Amino acid sequence: MTVPEPGRDIGATRFSKQERFAPLGVEGQKRLLASRVVVVGTGALGGSAAQNLVRAGIGRLLLLDRDVVEPSNLPRQVLFDERHARDRVPKVEAARETLARIGGPTRVDIAAVQLDGSNADEWLGAADLVIDGTDNLATRYLINDWCVRAGVPWIYGGVVGAAGLVLAVLPGRGPCLRCLFPEPAPPGSLATCDTAGVILPAVAAVAALQCGLALALLGGDPGSPPTPRLVELDAWGGAVRQIELAADPACPACAERRFDFLERAEAEQPLVLCGRMAVQLPSAGRVDLQTMEQRLVGLGGEVLRTRSALVWRRTGHTAGGTPLELTLFADGRALVEGTEDPAQAQAFFDRNVGR
Repeated sequence: MTVPEPGRDIGATRFSKQERFAPLGVEGQKRLLASRVVVVGTGALGGSAAQNLVRAGIGRLLLLDRDVVEPSNLPRQVLFDERHARDRVPKVEAARETLARIGGPTRVDIAAVQLDGSNADEWLGAADLVIDGTDNLATRYLINDWCVRAGVPWIYGGVVGAAGLVLAVLPGRGPCLRCLFPEPAPPGSLATCDTAGVILPAVAAVAALQCGLALALLGGDPGSPPTPRLVELDAWGGAVRQIELAADPACPACAERRFDFLERAEAEQPLVLCGRMAVQLPSAGRVDLQTMEQRLVGLGGEVLRTRSALVWRRTGHTAGGTPLELTLFADGRALVEGTEDPAQAQAFFDRNVGR
């Protein structure tokens, strides 16, 4: 192993092993440094992918996530620790803090937002590639619509239990998500991490395949992109299967150019987060966190503030004996934890914060 001399800039040797990998080389490493990647969701998959991409030397990385760290994240979400969970730090803030310790040339930007049709152009518009680290079908279909319309590649990844799926979507060169699954499965028809659990080895395997494809797309020979195929894996049994795919000539998105999930007006209503005992309340406009912090302090209880959110804990507010906790984001969204009743969550918010 080559060890830099004391005081010498490690940049000269940092990527030497990658550059010796023939399909990448020095020129491929330069292409990685010039690349811009957006990771949507920075939990299990997105966090592993973000770490891989920073270590590989991607030039710019934008992390998007709407959630905060909680204790049940820690067994599989590699960018978070107990302090992040205890203080309910927004995932993107915790992720950037951890990634900063890696060093290297990557510029990491973050946004504690929920990606939807109204802001997709703003957050995805500069991407050379989008990585799927989400945990819900609605956002995946939104990403697919935007990327197919814009001609930007994206890499789908999904994990439940020990099983995983990976698909590189290359608009104009292969099938998109809607070629395979024209419509999302009905709610409750598929297993989820909340119903079937999930193990870190499956997450790590899927994220590794996603990032391998990302490096090939961004740093490999531009004239020889990866062959579009669906990869299925079982991290418990050690099985991997590849399925060759072709675009569907009747696909609503890439054939008919209908972008239903991107153009669909999302209803502004509370969202019960499956398995979280929490309700997300929609935004009614940006919030001045400094002003709101002073207000909540005046109401009593504990207030924790980060750059993009406030967490308010106050004894006496319960739902069936469970304490209620409020996380208020700068974009105006709120999480009320401790209840799955949207009306109760909204009433708690209105009494203490208002609109």
